[in-house]
Amino acid sequence: MAKIPQTGQIPPDFTLPGIEISGDEAVQGEYTLSRHRGKPIVLAFYPGDNTAVCTRQLCSYTSGLENFTGFGATVWAISPQGLASHEQFARKYGLAFPLLSDEGLTVSREYGITLGGAGLRRSVFVIDSGGVLRWKHVTLVGLTFPTAQAVSAQLADLRAAS
Repeated sequence: MAKIPQTGQIPPDFTLPGIEISGDEAVQGEYTLSRHRGKPIVLAFYPGDNTAVCTRQLCSYTSGLENFTGFGATVWAISPQGLASHEQFARKYGLAFPLLSDEGLTVSREYGITLGGAGLRRSVFVIDSGGVLRWKHVTLVGLTFPTAQAVSAQLADLRAAS
Protein backbone atom coordinates (compact mmCIF):
# COMPACT_ATOMS: atom_id res chain seq x y z
CA MET A 1 0.00 0.00 0.00
CA ALA A 2 1.20 3.50 -0.82
CA LYS A 3 2.17 5.84 1.98
CA ILE A 4 0.18 8.93 2.86
CA PRO A 5 1.75 11.90 1.04
CA GLN A 6 3.90 14.08 3.27
CA THR A 7 3.63 17.85 3.54
CA GLY A 8 6.11 19.54 1.22
CA GLN A 9 5.61 16.83 -1.42
CA ILE A 10 3.59 16.89 -4.60
CA PRO A 11 0.80 14.37 -3.97
CA PRO A 12 -0.19 11.79 -6.59
CA ASP A 13 -1.90 13.18 -9.65
CA PHE A 14 -5.23 11.72 -10.71
CA THR A 15 -8.17 12.10 -13.03
CA LEU A 16 -11.62 11.12 -11.74
CA PRO A 17 -15.15 11.51 -13.03
CA GLY A 18 -17.24 13.92 -11.03
CA ILE A 19 -20.54 15.70 -10.86
CA GLU A 20 -21.54 19.17 -9.73
CA ILE A 21 -25.04 20.52 -9.32
CA SER A 22 -25.55 23.89 -10.98
CA GLY A 23 -29.11 25.10 -10.48
CA ASP A 24 -31.29 22.23 -11.66
CA GLU A 25 -28.58 20.81 -13.91
CA ALA A 26 -26.13 18.05 -13.00
CA VAL A 27 -22.86 18.72 -14.80
CA GLN A 28 -20.58 15.73 -15.24
CA GLY A 29 -16.91 16.08 -16.04
CA GLU A 30 -13.38 14.80 -15.59
CA TYR A 31 -11.33 16.32 -12.78
CA THR A 32 -7.53 16.20 -13.04
CA LEU A 33 -5.51 17.44 -10.09
CA SER A 34 -2.47 18.60 -12.10
CA ARG A 35 -4.71 20.73 -14.35
CA HIS A 36 -5.89 22.63 -11.30
CA ARG A 37 -2.56 24.35 -10.62
CA GLY A 38 -2.64 28.10 -10.07
CA LYS A 39 -4.91 28.16 -7.05
CA PRO A 40 -5.19 26.11 -3.86
CA ILE A 41 -7.41 23.07 -3.64
CA VAL A 42 -8.94 21.15 -0.76
CA LEU A 43 -9.39 17.42 -1.33
CA ALA A 44 -11.94 15.97 1.10
CA PHE A 45 -11.96 12.16 0.95
CA TYR A 46 -15.06 10.78 2.67
CA PRO A 47 -16.29 7.21 3.16
CA GLY A 48 -19.83 7.42 1.82
CA ASP A 49 -22.78 9.37 0.50
CA ASN A 50 -25.76 9.78 2.84
CA THR A 51 -23.92 8.64 5.96
CA ALA A 52 -24.24 10.66 9.16
CA VAL A 53 -20.69 12.01 9.60
CA CYS A 54 -20.07 12.47 5.87
CA THR A 55 -23.31 14.40 5.50
CA ARG A 56 -22.39 16.67 8.45
CA GLN A 57 -18.90 17.23 7.03
CA LEU A 58 -19.92 18.09 3.48
CA CYS A 59 -22.90 20.19 4.58
CA SER A 60 -20.61 22.16 6.90
CA TYR A 61 -18.16 22.73 4.04
CA THR A 62 -21.03 23.93 1.83
CA SER A 63 -22.38 26.32 4.47
CA GLY A 64 -18.84 27.55 5.12
CA LEU A 65 -17.76 27.59 1.48
CA GLU A 66 -16.79 31.26 1.71
CA ASN A 67 -14.10 30.11 4.16
CA PHE A 68 -12.46 28.35 1.20
CA THR A 69 -13.36 30.54 -1.76
CA GLY A 70 -12.29 33.65 0.15
CA PHE A 71 -8.75 32.32 -0.19
CA GLY A 72 -9.22 31.39 -3.84
CA ALA A 73 -9.50 27.68 -3.04
CA THR A 74 -11.65 25.03 -4.64
CA VAL A 75 -13.12 22.01 -2.86
CA TRP A 76 -13.37 18.54 -4.38
CA ALA A 77 -15.06 15.81 -2.31
CA ILE A 78 -14.04 12.25 -3.18
CA SER A 79 -15.63 8.92 -2.25
CA PRO A 80 -16.05 5.44 -3.73
CA GLN A 81 -19.70 5.82 -4.78
CA GLY A 82 -20.73 6.30 -8.41
CA LEU A 83 -21.99 9.47 -10.05
CA ALA A 84 -25.68 8.56 -9.69
CA SER A 85 -25.26 8.28 -5.92
CA HIS A 86 -23.26 11.52 -5.86
CA GLU A 87 -25.94 13.36 -7.83
CA GLN A 88 -28.71 12.24 -5.46
CA PHE A 89 -26.59 13.13 -2.41
CA ALA A 90 -25.60 16.56 -3.78
CA ARG A 91 -29.18 17.42 -4.71
CA LYS A 92 -30.62 16.23 -1.40
CA TYR A 93 -28.25 18.39 0.68
CA GLY A 94 -27.49 21.25 -1.73
CA LEU A 95 -23.76 20.47 -1.86
CA ALA A 96 -22.00 23.30 -3.67
CA PHE A 97 -18.82 21.66 -5.00
CA PRO A 98 -17.95 18.70 -7.22
CA LEU A 99 -18.27 15.15 -5.88
CA LEU A 100 -15.73 12.86 -7.50
CA SER A 101 -16.13 9.11 -7.89
CA ASP A 102 -13.19 6.92 -6.85
CA GLU A 103 -14.90 3.61 -7.60
CA GLY A 104 -12.41 0.84 -6.93
CA LEU A 105 -10.51 3.15 -4.52
CA THR A 106 -7.60 3.58 -6.94
CA VAL A 107 -6.84 7.17 -5.93
CA SER A 108 -7.50 6.45 -2.25
CA ARG A 109 -4.90 3.66 -2.43
CA GLU A 110 -2.38 6.03 -4.08
CA TYR A 111 -2.94 8.43 -1.17
CA GLY A 112 -2.43 5.60 1.35
CA ILE A 113 -5.81 6.09 3.02
CA THR A 114 -7.63 2.81 2.33
CA LEU A 115 -8.73 0.49 5.12
CA GLY A 116 -8.22 -2.88 3.50
CA GLY A 117 -11.65 -4.02 2.34
CA ALA A 118 -13.46 -1.53 4.58
CA GLY A 119 -13.28 1.58 2.42
CA LEU A 120 -11.20 4.66 3.16
CA ARG A 121 -10.07 6.85 6.04
CA ARG A 122 -11.74 10.25 6.16
CA SER A 123 -8.98 12.61 5.02
CA VAL A 124 -8.54 16.25 4.03
CA PHE A 125 -5.55 17.50 2.03
CA VAL A 126 -4.76 21.17 1.38
CA ILE A 127 -2.64 21.64 -1.73
CA ASP A 128 -1.16 24.99 -2.66
CA SER A 129 -1.31 26.73 -6.05
CA GLY A 130 1.95 25.07 -7.09
CA GLY A 131 0.60 21.59 -6.44
CA VAL A 132 2.46 21.00 -3.16
CA LEU A 133 0.74 19.38 -0.19
CA ARG A 134 0.79 21.91 2.66
CA TRP A 135 -1.54 20.34 5.25
CA LYS A 136 -3.37 17.09 5.87
CA HIS A 137 -5.81 15.61 8.35
CA VAL A 138 -6.17 11.83 8.15
CA THR A 139 -8.45 10.14 10.67
CA LEU A 140 -7.95 6.71 12.13
CA VAL A 141 -11.62 5.82 12.44
CA GLY A 142 -13.39 8.62 10.57
CA LEU A 143 -15.84 9.87 13.17
CA THR A 144 -14.40 13.38 13.18
CA PHE A 145 -13.42 15.88 10.53
CA PRO A 146 -11.72 19.28 10.43
CA THR A 147 -14.19 22.15 10.39
CA ALA A 148 -14.40 24.62 7.53
CA GLN A 149 -12.78 27.17 9.86
CA ALA A 150 -9.87 24.83 10.63
CA VAL A 151 -9.25 24.20 6.94
CA SER A 152 -9.56 27.90 6.11
CA ALA A 153 -6.94 28.66 8.79
CA GLN A 154 -4.56 26.48 6.76
CA LEU A 155 -5.50 28.39 3.61
CA ALA A 156 -4.83 31.67 5.44
CA ASP A 157 -1.37 30.35 6.32
CA LEU A 158 -0.77 29.60 2.63
CA ARG A 159 -1.72 33.14 1.66
CA ALA A 160 0.49 34.62 4.39
CA ALA A 161 3.45 32.50 3.24
CA SER A 162 3.17 33.57 -0.41
